Amino acid sequence: MTSYILKRLLALIPILIFTSFLVSTLVRLTPGDPALIMVGGRRTSPEILQAIRHQYALDKSVLGQYVFWVGNAVRGNLGESFRLKQKVSSLIAARLPITMQLIIFSGVLSLVIALPLGILAAVYKNTWVDYLATLVSLLGMSSPVYFSGIVFILIFAYTLDWFPALGAGKGLWDRLYHLILPSSVLALNMAALTSRMTRSSMLDVFGNDYITVAKAKGLAWRRVVLRHAFRNALIPVVTVAALQLGFLFVGSVLVEFTFGLGGLGSLITDAIQNRDYPVVQGTTLFLVTVFVLLNLVTDLLYMVIDPRIRYG
Repeated sequence: MTSYILKRLLALIPILIFTSFLVSTLVRLTPGDPALIMVGGRRTSPEILQAIRHQYALDKSVLGQYVFWVGNAVRGNLGESFRLKQKVSSLIAARLPITMQLIIFSGVLSLVIALPLGILAAVYKNTWVDYLATLVSLLGMSSPVYFSGIVFILIFAYTLDWFPALGAGKGLWDRLYHLILPSSVLALNMAALTSRMTRSSMLDVFGNDYITVAKAKGLAWRRVVLRHAFRNALIPVVTVAALQLGFLFVGSVLVEFTFGLGGLGSLITDAIQNRDYPVVQGTTLFLVTVFVLLNLVTDLLYMVIDPRIRYG
């Protein structure tokens, strides 16, 4: 087990190198001079601009800038924001709580929707319940989060006036209240695929002999479904849910921007618009690391679900 975890953590290194280099290269293809942005567009002598470029290694090649950034990153220094003049790590730490609350709230809400919907669709296959679940899933999968966000704001914020349209709120309960709409948008998209996978996995399990034996023994159908079928159908469901949870970090960028939440999504969006290379690279590195670690946790969960699974 320990050796497996170490191998997976070592495999994280080339992924981070490739991703960070790709992002570092792409972000520098955007037009604009960060030095001019740092001086606020004011008329500045070429000497001062060149000094700024030299200070932040902007006078080096793309590869040279990347090596300079990596050299600092391995020492725990993700650099300083060109625009905000704060450490990138401090900016991530300040914005992370609202993003994590959004993702956790969305993940829990999506599972509350997806698992019962998928189970009911499998139990009542080819009935109106199954067709309704299919319709909900199709709507969720075919609606981009930014489109769903605008629709939710128009209906539930402006028309019905049930929830606030913008902002993150202050205090625990006020923040949860503000997160209902954005979390619902993310949850709808995630629940769509998870519910379909739950349905498919449950139908596969229903065809096994031990389910037939359990029913022949006279066990209650609810017990057969929840205790025998659902547990054995969990592995593919957990795999899809974990991947969806990772993609929530990507979706949260658009949702935070739509609802004005001010989390990591807003941070990275503003950084791209202002050519703030250290913020873009540092935030991306953090998100990729979280995504890969989520995959590792998912693999370890397999052993909890099915004790027969072992990693060498």
